Amino acid sequence: MTQQGMGVAGGDAPNPAEQVERPDKVMRIGSMVKQLLDEVRSAPLDDKGRARLAEVHQRSLAELEDGLAPDLVEELRRISLPFSPDEAPSDAELRIAQAQLVGWLEGLFHGIQTAVFAQQMAARAQLEQMRRALPGGQQGGQGAGPGGPVAPVAQGQPGVQPGQPGTGQYL
Repeated sequence: MTQQGMGVAGGDAPNPAEQVERPDKVMRIGSMVKQLLDEVRSAPLDDKGRARLAEVHQRSLAELEDGLAPDLVEELRRISLPFSPDEAPSDAELRIAQAQLVGWLEGLFHGIQTAVFAQQMAARAQLEQMRRALPGGQQGGQGAGPGGPVAPVAQGQPGVQPGQPGTGQYL
């Protein structure tokens, strides 16, 4: 825990969830890029189609940069190789570029999910620590405290089945 009781102490790497300044935009572009990759896989493109897809790919990169923190923009630029300005890229070049971008975005999304999960676990651990510090010494979230028995976090939340863990939203 950090000194403020939030997050995990000792992590020098920035939280991926905080590095995506415009998550809605990044998700939309990611979905579009994935759809384009599926299209390129299913049918060959003519010269005009390849030129158009190369342009869409470059614009997608530029739009993604607008929604990301500078560290992620730098990383994206390092891994994205530009197409030759003299001729339209081949189908294979386009598939590779699109697949690379989709893979990078999926890695980003997994990093965000992992960071959110770690924050939830840290908050849950902090909550349990605070419960144990209460008068009456509640054990593992069970037993009676000043207000009676403590219900599991997930009970009473819509869409949560009994016995399933909570979402980490305690307020």
